[in-house]
Amino acid sequence: MFLYGVLFLAGILCCGHGLLWVAPSDPHPLSDEYINHVNSLNSTWKAGRNFAPDYPWKEILILMGVREDLRHHRLPTKLTISDSVVVPKSFDSREAWPDCPTIREIRDQGSCGSCWAFGAVEAMSDRYCIHSNAKKHFHFSAEDLLSCCHICGFGCNGGNPGAAWSYWVNSGIVSGGNYDTNMGCQPYEIPACEHHIIGPRPNCTGEDKTPKCVEQCESSYSIPYEKDLKHGIVDNYFCSVDPTGYRHFYYAGREAYSVGNNEMDIQNEIMKNGPVEAAFTVYEDFLTYKSGVYQHAHGKPLGGHAVRMLGWGEEDGTPYWLIANSWNTDWGNGGYFKILRGKNHLGIESEISAGLPRYN
Repeated sequence: MFLYGVLFLAGILCCGHGLLWVAPSDPHPLSDEYINHVNSLNSTWKAGRNFAPDYPWKEILILMGVREDLRHHRLPTKLTISDSVVVPKSFDSREAWPDCPTIREIRDQGSCGSCWAFGAVEAMSDRYCIHSNAKKHFHFSAEDLLSCCHICGFGCNGGNPGAAWSYWVNSGIVSGGNYDTNMGCQPYEIPACEHHIIGPRPNCTGEDKTPKCVEQCESSYSIPYEKDLKHGIVDNYFCSVDPTGYRHFYYAGREAYSVGNNEMDIQNEIMKNGPVEAAFTVYEDFLTYKSGVYQHAHGKPLGGHAVRMLGWGEEDGTPYWLIANSWNTDWGNGGYFKILRGKNHLGIESEISAGLPRYN
């Protein structure tokens, strides 16, 4: 039986002051004991097994890839006028834009701290389709962003969502499908693996290195890298020259920005432009999420994580944000989770990044 915080007699020391009592440590966050304790707290969500009990802890920590200096790379906040907007009680981007298939996709970052890149390219792919009225589709490559955006951070060792969106505007990103596909210019080369329970994928084998930046498409892809940067986005890219003579090329996004730390501003942004990228602090109990509206109940912080925010709603009287994770479909509720809305819980409402695509 788990008795958190109860002291036990660890031993007797001859120190002249009697006995030394030592507090026990918590059970391991991947243990059944820990899961049972979280459920005993009767929060607004249910815990369950997502990771095997013996899953290496260092590989857990790899998955949280948002750098601690996140705020230093925050994009300018886009001013919005939300007072006159009627916000529905619930909203789901998958239902609002059913002809944009990427919105329903759950990707897998593998054993790499690339969540910052995944949250970005997922939302970019969604918005590219949405703003073309579902007439154009482009699966932005996590591989290209992860390996070539040197201003974003350290690849598999973490990066910054805001910098990823800036890179989209200033440099462009090619197309690319998931691991082990021939889709697009640069598919993701880090294997999808079973972070969690036994499943159809191979077991994760440890931290993967950041892929080398190669400005070249797969041989099976007929479009050159330079052309794919603007393929389906702009027919004729343009450039500007700054006073130093440096040429700035604009291929993909026309604008990158942060969304204000305001519930209604975020809702208005999603309704108008599509899913956004959000960042928040992960605690140990989040690893066990299975259903309901997550709010931190127990455990220590593990690091920053970036995800894609799709909408919102209310469950049993608790308001939530609807989120797509990038730990494959075996984690959580089919790869999705809900988190407390309106309280900036774990900082999720203060770190929203987004942007708009360019077509002309």
